[in-house]
Amino acid sequence: MKHALLLTPVLLCASGAFAAVEIDLEKFGESLGGWKARKGKAAEYEISEATYRTYQPESSPSPDGGIFVSVRIDHVRKKFLASDDHASLELSFAADGTLVTAQSSLALQGRTITSELIKGGASASTSVAAPYVDRAVKIGTDLVADLSSKLLREKIVEPGRVSFPAAIRHNYNLLYQAVRTVAEEPKMTTDAKPPEALPEKPAGTAPTEPSEVTPEAKPAAKEEPKPQQATVIDPKTGKSVPLPEVKSYNPSGAPATPLPSPPSVQKELIQAGGEALKLAREVIRQEEK
Repeated sequence: MKHALLLTPVLLCASGAFAAVEIDLEKFGESLGGWKARKGKAAEYEISEATYRTYQPESSPSPDGGIFVSVRIDHVRKKFLASDDHASLELSFAADGTLVTAQSSLALQGRTITSELIKGGASASTSVAAPYVDRAVKIGTDLVADLSSKLLREKIVEPGRVSFPAAIRHNYNLLYQAVRTVAEEPKMTTDAKPPEALPEKPAGTAPTEPSEVTPEAKPAAKEEPKPQQATVIDPKTGKSVPLPEVKSYNPSGAPATPLPSPPSVQKELIQAGGEALKLAREVIRQEEK
Protein backbone atom coordinates (compact mmCIF):
# COMPACT_ATOMS: atom_id res chain seq x y z
CA MET A 1 0.00 0.00 0.00
CA LYS A 2 2.89 2.34 0.75
CA HIS A 3 4.46 1.80 -2.68
CA ALA A 4 1.10 2.38 -4.34
CA LEU A 5 0.72 5.71 -2.57
CA LEU A 6 4.19 6.78 -3.63
CA LEU A 7 3.54 5.97 -7.28
CA THR A 8 0.09 7.57 -7.40
CA PRO A 9 1.14 11.20 -8.09
CA VAL A 10 3.64 10.22 -10.76
CA LEU A 11 1.98 9.65 -14.10
CA LEU A 12 4.29 8.44 -16.79
CA CYS A 13 3.07 9.51 -20.17
CA ALA A 14 5.52 7.56 -22.31
CA SER A 15 4.59 7.84 -25.95
CA GLY A 16 5.26 4.83 -28.14
CA ALA A 17 8.38 4.64 -30.28
CA PHE A 18 6.96 6.05 -33.55
CA ALA A 19 9.07 6.22 -36.71
CA ALA A 20 9.75 9.62 -38.27
CA VAL A 21 10.32 9.84 -42.04
CA GLU A 22 13.07 12.17 -43.22
CA ILE A 23 15.31 12.84 -46.23
CA ASP A 24 19.06 12.28 -46.01
CA LEU A 25 20.18 15.45 -47.79
CA GLU A 26 23.87 14.55 -47.67
CA LYS A 27 23.29 11.19 -49.30
CA PHE A 28 21.00 12.67 -51.95
CA GLY A 29 23.50 15.46 -52.72
CA GLU A 30 26.48 13.11 -52.98
CA SER A 31 24.59 10.91 -55.45
CA LEU A 32 24.12 13.99 -57.68
CA GLY A 33 27.74 15.11 -57.42
CA GLY A 34 27.52 17.30 -54.30
CA TRP A 35 25.78 20.53 -53.35
CA LYS A 36 28.31 22.78 -55.09
CA ALA A 37 26.16 25.06 -57.27
CA ARG A 38 24.15 28.11 -56.25
CA LYS A 39 26.14 28.71 -53.03
CA GLY A 40 25.77 25.13 -51.82
CA LYS A 41 22.03 24.88 -52.44
CA ALA A 42 22.03 22.93 -55.71
CA ALA A 43 23.89 20.22 -57.62
CA GLU A 44 24.67 20.23 -61.33
CA TYR A 45 25.26 17.13 -63.48
CA GLU A 46 24.99 15.92 -67.07
CA ILE A 47 22.67 13.35 -68.63
CA SER A 48 22.90 12.58 -72.34
CA GLU A 49 25.19 15.58 -72.89
CA ALA A 50 22.62 17.94 -71.35
CA THR A 51 23.17 19.85 -68.11
CA TYR A 52 20.62 19.71 -65.31
CA ARG A 53 20.47 21.37 -61.90
CA THR A 54 18.68 19.90 -58.86
CA TYR A 55 17.97 22.02 -55.80
CA GLN A 56 17.81 20.74 -52.25
CA PRO A 57 14.38 19.18 -51.62
CA GLU A 58 11.76 20.83 -49.45
CA SER A 59 9.74 18.62 -47.10
CA SER A 60 6.77 19.15 -44.81
CA PRO A 61 4.90 16.78 -42.46
CA SER A 62 1.61 15.35 -43.69
CA PRO A 63 -1.47 14.83 -41.49
CA ASP A 64 -1.09 11.03 -41.54
CA GLY A 65 2.40 11.20 -40.00
CA GLY A 66 4.36 10.96 -43.23
CA ILE A 67 6.06 13.69 -45.27
CA PHE A 68 5.52 15.53 -48.54
CA VAL A 69 8.70 16.16 -50.57
CA SER A 70 9.07 18.64 -53.44
CA VAL A 71 12.17 18.91 -55.65
CA ARG A 72 12.93 21.55 -58.29
CA ILE A 73 14.89 20.44 -61.37
CA ASP A 74 16.19 22.84 -64.05
CA HIS A 75 17.36 22.12 -67.57
CA VAL A 76 20.32 24.45 -68.03
CA ARG A 77 20.21 25.76 -71.60
CA LYS A 78 23.56 27.27 -72.53
CA LYS A 79 22.37 28.83 -75.75
CA PHE A 80 22.48 32.57 -76.22
CA LEU A 81 19.33 34.33 -74.95
CA ALA A 82 17.81 30.96 -74.02
CA SER A 83 15.94 30.63 -70.72
CA ASP A 84 16.18 27.49 -68.63
CA ASP A 85 13.41 24.90 -68.48
CA HIS A 86 11.95 23.97 -65.11
CA ALA A 87 10.40 20.86 -63.63
CA SER A 88 9.03 19.80 -60.26
CA LEU A 89 8.88 16.38 -58.67
CA GLU A 90 6.43 15.82 -55.81
CA LEU A 91 6.42 12.66 -53.69
CA SER A 92 4.28 11.68 -50.70
CA PHE A 93 5.48 9.12 -48.16
CA ALA A 94 3.52 7.37 -45.41
CA ALA A 95 4.61 7.25 -41.78
CA ASP A 96 6.44 3.95 -42.36
CA GLY A 97 8.39 5.28 -45.36
CA THR A 98 6.13 3.75 -48.01
CA LEU A 99 5.72 5.80 -51.19
CA VAL A 100 2.06 6.77 -51.57
CA THR A 101 1.79 9.16 -54.54
CA ALA A 102 4.02 10.84 -57.15
CA GLN A 103 3.46 13.66 -59.61
CA SER A 104 5.62 15.83 -61.86
CA SER A 105 5.24 18.84 -64.13
CA LEU A 106 7.35 20.57 -66.82
CA ALA A 107 7.50 24.23 -67.80
CA LEU A 108 9.01 24.75 -71.29
CA GLN A 109 8.91 28.40 -72.38
CA GLY A 110 5.27 29.05 -71.61
CA ARG A 111 4.07 25.49 -72.11
CA THR A 112 3.20 23.40 -69.07
CA ILE A 113 3.02 19.62 -69.04
CA THR A 114 1.69 17.93 -65.93
CA SER A 115 1.59 14.20 -65.31
CA GLU A 116 -1.25 12.36 -63.73
CA LEU A 117 -1.20 11.76 -59.96
CA ILE A 118 0.32 8.29 -59.79
CA LYS A 119 -0.86 6.34 -56.76
CA GLY A 120 0.73 3.24 -55.33
CA GLY A 121 -2.20 0.87 -54.93
CA ALA A 122 -2.17 -2.80 -54.03
CA SER A 123 -2.20 -3.74 -57.72
CA ALA A 124 1.10 -1.89 -58.25
CA SER A 125 3.04 -4.49 -56.29
CA THR A 126 3.90 -7.80 -57.87
CA SER A 127 6.81 -8.90 -55.69
CA VAL A 128 6.15 -10.80 -52.47
CA ALA A 129 9.70 -10.41 -51.10
CA ALA A 130 9.89 -6.60 -51.48
CA PRO A 131 6.39 -5.21 -52.17
CA TYR A 132 7.27 -1.61 -51.24
CA VAL A 133 10.27 -1.44 -53.58
CA ASP A 134 8.36 -3.03 -56.41
CA ARG A 135 5.52 -0.56 -55.88
CA ALA A 136 7.97 2.39 -56.03
CA VAL A 137 9.44 1.06 -59.29
CA LYS A 138 5.94 0.78 -60.78
CA ILE A 139 5.07 4.35 -59.72
CA GLY A 140 8.29 5.74 -61.25
CA THR A 141 7.75 3.89 -64.49
CA ASP A 142 4.16 5.11 -64.87
CA LEU A 143 5.21 8.68 -63.99
CA VAL A 144 7.94 8.89 -66.67
CA ALA A 145 5.79 7.13 -69.25
CA ASP A 146 2.97 9.63 -68.75
CA LEU A 147 5.32 12.63 -69.02
CA SER A 148 7.09 11.25 -72.11
CA SER A 149 3.83 10.61 -73.98
CA LYS A 150 2.57 14.14 -73.27
CA LEU A 151 5.94 15.64 -74.22
CA LEU A 152 5.91 13.90 -77.61
CA ARG A 153 2.53 15.43 -78.40
CA GLU A 154 4.12 18.87 -78.14
CA LYS A 155 6.61 17.88 -80.91
CA ILE A 156 9.66 18.72 -78.81
CA VAL A 157 12.94 18.00 -80.67
CA GLU A 158 15.63 19.69 -78.53
CA PRO A 159 17.83 16.95 -76.99
CA GLY A 160 17.91 18.42 -73.47
CA ARG A 161 14.12 18.74 -73.39
CA VAL A 162 13.52 15.31 -74.82
CA SER A 163 15.66 13.73 -72.08
CA PHE A 164 14.03 15.84 -69.35
CA PRO A 165 11.73 12.95 -68.24
CA ALA A 166 14.84 10.76 -67.89
CA ALA A 167 16.43 13.37 -65.63
CA ILE A 168 13.26 13.39 -63.53
CA ARG A 169 13.39 9.58 -63.27
CA HIS A 170 17.07 9.87 -62.25
CA ASN A 171 16.14 12.23 -59.39
CA TYR A 172 13.17 10.03 -58.48
CA ASN A 173 15.38 6.95 -58.00
CA LEU A 174 18.04 8.76 -55.97
CA LEU A 175 15.50 10.58 -53.79
CA TYR A 176 13.69 7.35 -52.97
CA GLN A 177 16.97 5.78 -51.80
CA ALA A 178 17.65 8.81 -49.57
CA VAL A 179 14.40 8.39 -47.61
CA ARG A 180 14.85 6.82 -44.19
CA THR A 181 12.80 6.21 -41.06
CA VAL A 182 14.18 7.19 -37.66
CA ALA A 183 12.66 5.82 -34.45
CA GLU A 184 11.76 8.59 -32.03
CA GLU A 185 12.66 8.10 -28.37
CA PRO A 186 9.67 7.96 -26.00
CA LYS A 187 9.22 11.06 -23.87
CA MET A 188 8.44 10.74 -20.22
CA THR A 189 6.52 13.42 -18.46
CA THR A 190 5.21 13.67 -14.94
CA ASP A 191 2.29 15.59 -13.56
CA ALA A 192 3.75 15.73 -10.06
CA LYS A 193 4.42 19.29 -8.99
CA PRO A 194 7.78 20.12 -7.38
CA PRO A 195 7.70 20.95 -3.68
CA GLU A 196 7.29 24.61 -2.99
CA ALA A 197 10.32 26.32 -1.48
CA LEU A 198 10.03 27.65 2.04
CA PRO A 199 10.16 31.44 2.38
CA GLU A 200 13.67 32.67 3.11
CA LYS A 201 14.30 34.56 6.34
CA PRO A 202 15.69 38.09 6.01
CA ALA A 203 19.44 38.39 6.60
CA GLY A 204 20.56 39.63 10.00
CA THR A 205 17.79 38.10 12.04
CA ALA A 206 18.94 35.78 14.80
CA PRO A 207 17.12 32.49 15.17
CA THR A 208 14.55 32.62 17.89
CA GLU A 209 15.04 30.17 20.73
CA PRO A 210 12.07 28.28 22.06
CA SER A 211 10.69 29.87 25.18
CA GLU A 212 11.07 27.92 28.38
CA VAL A 213 7.89 26.34 29.55
CA THR A 214 7.35 27.08 33.19
CA PRO A 215 5.81 24.23 35.09
CA GLU A 216 2.39 24.97 36.43
CA ALA A 217 2.22 25.51 40.17
CA LYS A 218 0.53 22.60 41.89
CA PRO A 219 -2.07 23.49 44.53
CA ALA A 220 -0.92 22.96 48.08
CA ALA A 221 -2.20 19.80 49.66
CA LYS A 222 -4.83 20.48 52.28
CA GLU A 223 -4.01 19.17 55.70
CA GLU A 224 -6.75 17.04 57.09
CA PRO A 225 -7.73 18.04 60.66
CA LYS A 226 -6.68 15.56 63.26
CA PRO A 227 -9.50 14.00 65.25
CA GLN A 228 -9.85 15.64 68.67
CA GLN A 229 -9.36 13.39 71.65
CA ALA A 230 -12.43 13.00 73.81
CA THR A 231 -12.19 14.61 77.25
CA VAL A 232 -14.22 14.59 80.49
CA ILE A 233 -14.36 17.19 83.33
CA ASP A 234 -13.08 16.04 86.66
CA PRO A 235 -15.74 16.96 89.33
CA LYS A 236 -13.14 17.43 92.05
CA THR A 237 -10.66 19.64 90.18
CA GLY A 238 -12.95 21.00 87.51
CA LYS A 239 -10.32 20.35 84.81
CA SER A 240 -10.79 18.40 81.59
CA VAL A 241 -9.21 14.99 81.65
CA PRO A 242 -8.58 13.06 78.32
CA LEU A 243 -10.36 9.78 78.10
CA PRO A 244 -8.24 6.68 77.33
CA GLU A 245 -8.35 5.43 73.72
CA VAL A 246 -10.68 2.50 73.44
CA LYS A 247 -9.82 0.07 70.64
CA SER A 248 -12.51 -1.87 68.88
CA TYR A 249 -13.16 -5.45 69.82
CA ASN A 250 -11.02 -8.02 68.01
CA PRO A 251 -13.03 -11.23 67.70
CA SER A 252 -10.10 -13.27 66.39
CA GLY A 253 -8.13 -12.79 69.54
CA ALA A 254 -4.88 -12.28 67.61
CA PRO A 255 -2.26 -10.21 69.44
CA ALA A 256 -1.83 -6.69 68.20
CA THR A 257 1.96 -6.90 68.47
CA PRO A 258 3.78 -7.46 65.20
CA LEU A 259 5.14 -10.95 64.44
CA PRO A 260 8.89 -11.45 64.21
CA SER A 261 10.21 -11.03 60.68
CA PRO A 262 11.60 -14.16 59.01
CA PRO A 263 15.38 -14.47 58.84
CA SER A 264 16.87 -12.84 55.79
CA VAL A 265 18.40 -14.82 52.93
CA GLN A 266 21.83 -13.37 53.64
CA LYS A 267 21.88 -14.77 57.16
CA GLU A 268 20.87 -18.21 55.93
CA LEU A 269 23.72 -18.20 53.42
CA ILE A 270 26.22 -17.19 56.12
CA GLN A 271 25.04 -20.01 58.39
CA ALA A 272 25.22 -22.57 55.56
CA GLY A 273 28.72 -21.37 54.67
CA GLY A 274 29.86 -21.69 58.28
CA GLU A 275 28.62 -25.26 58.51
CA ALA A 276 30.35 -26.15 55.24
CA LEU A 277 33.59 -24.69 56.57
CA LYS A 278 33.35 -26.77 59.72
CA LEU A 279 32.87 -29.97 57.72
CA ALA A 280 35.87 -29.11 55.56
CA ARG A 281 38.07 -28.64 58.62
CA GLU A 282 37.02 -31.99 60.10
CA VAL A 283 37.80 -33.73 56.80
CA ILE A 284 41.28 -32.19 56.74
CA ARG A 285 41.96 -33.26 60.35
CA GLN A 286 40.95 -36.85 59.64
CA GLU A 287 43.24 -37.00 56.62
CA GLU A 288 46.20 -35.68 58.67
CA LYS A 289 45.73 -38.45 61.23
